[in-house]
Amino acid sequence: MKIDAVKWGGVLLISLALMAGSAWAAWEWQANAYGQRLAAQEAAHQTERTNLANANSAQILAEQGKRLALEQWLAASDQSHYRVLTDEKKKQARLLDRLTTADLRLSVLLDATASVGRDGVQATTGAGGVVHGAHRAQLDPEHAQRIIGITGDGDQGLIALQACQAYSKEVSGAK
Repeated sequence: MKIDAVKWGGVLLISLALMAGSAWAAWEWQANAYGQRLAAQEAAHQTERTNLANANSAQILAEQGKRLALEQWLAASDQSHYRVLTDEKKKQARLLDRLTTADLRLSVLLDATASVGRDGVQATTGAGGVVHGAHRAQLDPEHAQRIIGITGDGDQGLIALQACQAYSKEVSGAK
């Protein structure tokens, strides 16, 4: 009986060794298959992240291009606005200088129908001319200068408004 026990012990030992070897082989095969699946997922994930990064980079470059174009347009617009404003200020300064030196007189048109008893007709011509026409009155140079100053401020406001409108149209994309 001792031989049977040794025989069965050897068979049992061989069976256990085979079972352990099979379990180890199955374990290795599953680990390899799982590792390959994880590697494939990681590669797909890395590809997706690379594609997203490339798309973001392209979008950033496009936005930077738009920003650069807008900055260049704004610089050109500012130069144009500055030039128009400077020209307008020079014209106003020349006009004020001409008013100051009495080279130019500012006059206003008087209402001819407001003359009592004249029926809108000038009775006599002025000493400087023979034209029968509307009555005019010259303004005091100081008042004329104030009027020119007010209109100059209005002109500058209109120029600034045009610049703001152009900027608003450009930024909003309206043409």
